[in-house]
Amino acid sequence: MLLEISGLTKYFGGLAAVNQLDFHINKGEISGLIGPNGAGKTTVFNLITGVFPPTTGRVTFDGIDITGKKPHQIAELGIGRTFQLNPLFADFTVLENVSASFHLRPKSSWLDAYFNTATYRRNEAYILEQSLEILQLVGLDKVKDELAKNLPHGYQKMLGIARALATKPKLLLLDEPIAGMNPDEIDFTLTNIRRTQQQGVTFLIVEHNMQILDLCDRVVVINFGQKITEGLPQEVRKNKEVIQAYFGG
Repeated sequence: MLLEISGLTKYFGGLAAVNQLDFHINKGEISGLIGPNGAGKTTVFNLITGVFPPTTGRVTFDGIDITGKKPHQIAELGIGRTFQLNPLFADFTVLENVSASFHLRPKSSWLDAYFNTATYRRNEAYILEQSLEILQLVGLDKVKDELAKNLPHGYQKMLGIARALATKPKLLLLDEPIAGMNPDEIDFTLTNIRRTQQQGVTFLIVEHNMQILDLCDRVVVINFGQKITEGLPQEVRKNKEVIQAYFGG
C-alpha cells in the first residue's frame, strides 16, 4: 500500500466538500478517482498534496503520516501532480520545459553555475540525458524542439506529465488528463500513461470522463464528496449508483 486515505473530511464554511472518505492505492497500479463535475475530486487532490489542510482525517504516504504537511514537503517525499490548467513555460521548447523541472532538485550550487565547474557541467549533462529519456517515454521526443505554446492540446497535457516525472515521483496525481481532448489525443495520452506505469510509476487519476476506466486497474467513485462505490472498472460501469450520479434518475 503506497497511499492510504482515512476518514478524510474538508469543510468550507458549512459545506462538506469531502466527507469521511476512505480509500487506498497500491504500489504500481493506476487508480481512478471519478465522479461528476463538482463531486469533490480536485479537493481530494489538494488535501493529499497539502494545498488545503483537512478538517479531519489522515493521509499516509509510504508509511509516513503526511497530514498537514506543506506542499513542498509532500513533493520531496515523492508525490507529484499535474493540474487541469497546465502551467507550462509557453515560450520554452518542450525539452527546456522538462529540463527546467529538474532544477527543482538542484545537484549543483549557484557558485558551480557561475564558475561553470565540472560538477555543474556533469549535472547539466545528466539533466539533458534524463529529460530526453522522459520525452521518449511519454512520446514527445519528436517534438522536443517545438515551443510549448505551439503544441496541440493533447501534447501540452502530456508535457505537463513529463514535467511532473522530472521530479522523480513515486506517486503521480493526474488532474483530468484527457479533458477537452479529441479521440486521437485521448488514445495518445492513455497509451503513454500506461507506458509510464510500466516503468514503475504509480498513478491516481481524477476524471469525470468515464473513458478513463479503460486505463485503470481500480476505481473509486465519489459524489458530493462521499464515496459511493469502489472496485474494478467493469464493476463500476454497471453500478446503479454510479449511473444515477452521472445521468440522473
